[in-house]
Amino acid sequence: MIEIFLPKMKVQSIYEIPLDRLYEQGIRGIVTDLDNTLVGAHSPLATEELVKWLSEVAAIGFEVVIVSNNNDSRVGTFAAPLQLPYIHAARKPAQRAFVKALNILKLEPAQTLMIGDQMMTDVFGGNRMGMHTVLVAPIAPLEEGVMTKVNRRLERIVISKLRKRSLWHEEETK
Repeated sequence: MIEIFLPKMKVQSIYEIPLDRLYEQGIRGIVTDLDNTLVGAHSPLATEELVKWLSEVAAIGFEVVIVSNNNDSRVGTFAAPLQLPYIHAARKPAQRAFVKALNILKLEPAQTLMIGDQMMTDVFGGNRMGMHTVLVAPIAPLEEGVMTKVNRRLERIVISKLRKRSLWHEEETK
């Protein structure tokens, strides 16, 4: 049961995700968290590096939807200049926002990548839906809110249990 928190892949940042390989495997859509996944929690807009990455993502043929637990002002301000669809106040890991994102993408869960920096919300939610999950290291962990800090403590407990079952390895699993 603890395996539901185990990502299919762990990377330091989105820029390490093997997009071409995933596309070859049938992944066509990306559902991504925003804060500490794409940019730091206090970064209002995309970096040049992120804009370039999103351009590469589109060129490969992926569609992208941002799914965030943050409010409409935060997520909308970030997503608008990128012309990306988004879901705010998602209440991840609840399934409703994931279902909505899949409807926007017009894809099945098995065709969709879920990228996020939190096991308790992004990975758990994506795995429950049957998505291919990718856990990234948080970009700016010192900027995290209270609930995220609680989730990080729970993550440490889950990681400890996964290690005991030889399911968690510190090296990256690309």
